[in-house]
Amino acid sequence: MTSPFAYLCFRRRRSPLSGAFFVPGDLSGAALFHALAALSADVASASARHPSLSQCRNARSLVRRVRILAVLFEFLEESFASSPSSPLPPWFPASAALCFREFYIFVYRTKLLVDYCSQSSRLWLLLKNPQISGNFHDLTQELATLLDVLPLDGLRLAADVREQIELLRRQCRRSKLFVDPDDEELCRKIFFFLSQFETGEALDPAELRDTFVHRLGIRDAGACRAEIEFLEEQISNQEEDMDLPLVSGVIALTRYCRFLLFGFQEMDVKKPFSDQGGTSRKRLLSQGSGSFSLTIPKDFCCPISLDLMKDPVVVSTGQTYDRASITQWMEEGHRTCPNSGLTLAYNRLVPNRALASLIAQWCASYGIPYGTPEGAGVPAESTAAACASRAAIEANRATSRILVRQLSAGSQESKTVAACELRLLAKTGKENRSFIAEAGAIPALCRLFRSPNPVAQENAVTAILNISIHDGNKSRIMDEEGCLKLIVYVLRHGLTNEARENAAATLFSLSAVHGFKKMIVDEQGAVAALANLLMQGSSRGKKDAVMALFNLSTHPQSWSRMLDMGAVSALVGALRDECVAEEAAGALALLMRHPILAQTVGSEDTVITNLVGLMRRGTPKGKENAVAALQEMCRRCGLPVTQKVARMQVLAGMYLSQYPWPDKYLCYSLRVHFAVAMYITLEIHAPLIETDVMPLLVARLLNHSHHHTSMSEAQENLIAALLNLFISTHKHVVATLYNLLSVEAYRSIESKKLLIVTLVDLLDAPNALIRSIKDTLKALFGLVLYMLNCIALVKLYAMSPLFTLVVKDKWRGVVNMTIVIT
Repeated sequence: MTSPFAYLCFRRRRSPLSGAFFVPGDLSGAALFHALAALSADVASASARHPSLSQCRNARSLVRRVRILAVLFEFLEESFASSPSSPLPPWFPASAALCFREFYIFVYRTKLLVDYCSQSSRLWLLLKNPQISGNFHDLTQELATLLDVLPLDGLRLAADVREQIELLRRQCRRSKLFVDPDDEELCRKIFFFLSQFETGEALDPAELRDTFVHRLGIRDAGACRAEIEFLEEQISNQEEDMDLPLVSGVIALTRYCRFLLFGFQEMDVKKPFSDQGGTSRKRLLSQGSGSFSLTIPKDFCCPISLDLMKDPVVVSTGQTYDRASITQWMEEGHRTCPNSGLTLAYNRLVPNRALASLIAQWCASYGIPYGTPEGAGVPAESTAAACASRAAIEANRATSRILVRQLSAGSQESKTVAACELRLLAKTGKENRSFIAEAGAIPALCRLFRSPNPVAQENAVTAILNISIHDGNKSRIMDEEGCLKLIVYVLRHGLTNEARENAAATLFSLSAVHGFKKMIVDEQGAVAALANLLMQGSSRGKKDAVMALFNLSTHPQSWSRMLDMGAVSALVGALRDECVAEEAAGALALLMRHPILAQTVGSEDTVITNLVGLMRRGTPKGKENAVAALQEMCRRCGLPVTQKVARMQVLAGMYLSQYPWPDKYLCYSLRVHFAVAMYITLEIHAPLIETDVMPLLVARLLNHSHHHTSMSEAQENLIAALLNLFISTHKHVVATLYNLLSVEAYRSIESKKLLIVTLVDLLDAPNALIRSIKDTLKALFGLVLYMLNCIALVKLYAMSPLFTLVVKDKWRGVVNMTIVIT
């Protein structure tokens, strides 16, 4: 497999001399001299194989000094050739052995710096010219220090070898920092071009050609592409001292020069350049052995699942796990750290952004797809916003005009290249998306949707997808005659999976506007194609399809067509697929507000089982959607379906867990409202079912509310929803209140007082919903309020029989009694 040093070199490109360096522990004695000689020869040969136009003088000077050191290393290697594995002889100075270990680090750092210059972008080296020149000078000073402390008298060197080393020491002492004036002049020229873009001046193509072709050595479109890829990689690495707007401007300038100077030369555009992982991976693998086998670093694997971590998080003990694995571990009732066995002090999971960044870099270097989770690292849009500069915006605007012209009147090959570049240009930055659409790219891209070239079709539909992310462009796309029809055509008959998936993603993006949802639903074949992709597509395709269907289901008039076109059946089937079950349950919860559709879904025997399974194993959002869907089924389908739901004993277990609610995912949100609503629905529609879930559920909630002095708006809304639901259940309200005061947790007078005080405090909460039912609550709890005002709480327990009598009466009697008492 690829050498670890190769991956280290790849990462060191971010800052070639940063971090700590150590000599391998097994290098000692004569083996150290052999390794030094080999490493020095490697530095010299690497410099000859990859000459760099930048830092030529500094690199040649440092490599020449390493060649002189190689004479010393080879002499000592020959001196101990008779016993290469034996330790150094007694006469060899101990201080010299330490010096040679430091020489190993020096030569290794020299190799990293030379490789960095030979493999880096020419433009990047110009921007970093002072810093890199300083790195060369620092290494020279380090060499001078090592030669000063090296005990030459004790090494028994030949006279000619000693003479060369002493001469090298004198040269290093006289060395001064050198910054190439030609490179500085080139850098100023680049800044001048950027300033012209900022002021709106036209750039002279002859000057651009002289600078980029003749002086920088960028002689074709492929070289421009390599420069752009490298600079974009540096932006993703996010060095602390990087001027992001400047680098972004240089990328935009280089992209403009690529098409202005070299036209649309035929290149490999099978996949967009930024999606290939390409240059970096090829460069890395070329440093390894011929036979390549991949082993995931142990630190990148989750200790629970042993798989590559997609979202690494840190628990209270300091251990790192994949979020999905540790969440499932805790939801199963475990309260200890799987690795250390220590008790988890809290359940909060802290994202390990540093490890997530390393995993992403490792995956990128090997070309492994890695979807960075939300919040892990800097989002692309945030980076694009940080990189935005006037020069970059104007350069990209000029480039987009060139691309759209070629897209409209160029050859088929040129159109494919232009579509690919527009796809990448629209990937980030709302300004880019805006002026690409303004330049007239939408109709030109739509004409490629029926292209027999699968690459052209895929790039065109993905470009439209990226353009549609900007809200202002959604109406432009929908207003373009035939555009929606062509998107559906690609969704149904796309030549590649990626094209069909991106067409579905485009419909999802467009359906974010409420007014467009009905247009998409009514478009012939759109809903059926989404349903088909959801049933038969890849994981990514299913995700795109279910998200689009979820958006469409929020329109009140979409349900009948979604039912007729098979979308509802596809959503029901998607409940079995973990990657899309969450969104499918959410869409079904919305659609089942219509009784006909709810009856259709409720007739499926597996639906309830799948929804309950999602409640047990899904994400917090998935559990919320599952509860909402079950609640709608109970409300719309009547007694038969309600009884089916009620027989699922696992429901009670979930809400009556022995662990406190603050530690559970369902605490204080609308998810609890849905759960409580479902149980009240059970009490209304299936009163014969023996269950005491509702009293215990509400008692636990109110008890916890009292022990927290401040409540959020979400908590207030939840309590308001609960009380509102109590009122709506008529006579069952009083029975529930009586049960609340009778459960084991409220046997004592003090506990009853806490419960009542909690209820009364809620009446003064600054919440519109609570205020709206305040009068009704006062009437309902008139007896309790009266006793509180008289501070006669001791009589409350004695009044329990009165509550019993009230329970046996009808609702009219309850109202009359409360009015009389108040």
